Amino acid sequence: MMTKQDAERIAILTAGVVILALTAAAFWLSYAHLADVAKTNGLATSTARMWAWPATLDLFIVAGEVLMFRAALRKVTDWWAVALTVAGSTGSIGLNVAGVGAGQPPLHYVVAAVPPAAALLAFGALMRQVHHLVGDQPTDPHPAPDVPAPAKVTLDRTPEPAPAPDATSAPAAELPAAKPAPAAVSVPPALLDHARKLADTHHATTGRPIDADTLRARLGVPAALASSITAQLT
Repeated sequence: MMTKQDAERIAILTAGVVILALTAAAFWLSYAHLADVAKTNGLATSTARMWAWPATLDLFIVAGEVLMFRAALRKVTDWWAVALTVAGSTGSIGLNVAGVGAGQPPLHYVVAAVPPAAALLAFGALMRQVHHLVGDQPTDPHPAPDVPAPAKVTLDRTPEPAPAPDATSAPAAELPAAKPAPAAVSVPPALLDHARKLADTHHATTGRPIDADTLRARLGVPAALASSITAQLT
């Protein structure tokens, strides 16, 4: 007894065969008409060029349809393939209609437009079936179990005991504190020049070098600054 799935499979295969036959017939009629258009528009002297010219347009459709079929199998949308198919199909329909010429009965234009339009619609129907088949595929009911990641091993590092204090050494509290070194006092160059003039005058008057206390009294500067100036004058 035929099941529902068997009947559906037969229907899909039948539709696929019909669609492929329709696509081949429509493609051939469109290709042949474009060859006639090329013959009447400058390629009549070369049969090979006349029949090769439609391929520069229709092969865009073939390439785009193949790429769209591949994208459908991968469950993605290839917009570049869609653009190729639409551009090739639109150009094929337009050139088939324009190749009829001006002033012809309306039915002539319809006859010229049917093959490329039928080829495009047939391919759309085929892609719809492919999407259904790919989308209806059941997922694996027994997925592979997740393998747990290995646990991170932490090494137990026992802290080393602190070294025992030396009995001969004095405790830190009994060690004398080191005296901070006196900070260097910066002397401005102008002040140093003025101090040097005062020292020269004092030496010429008294015959003795000027000391820090005298220099501090003359300049009115702190003792530390006076000592620094005196050290630089000697």
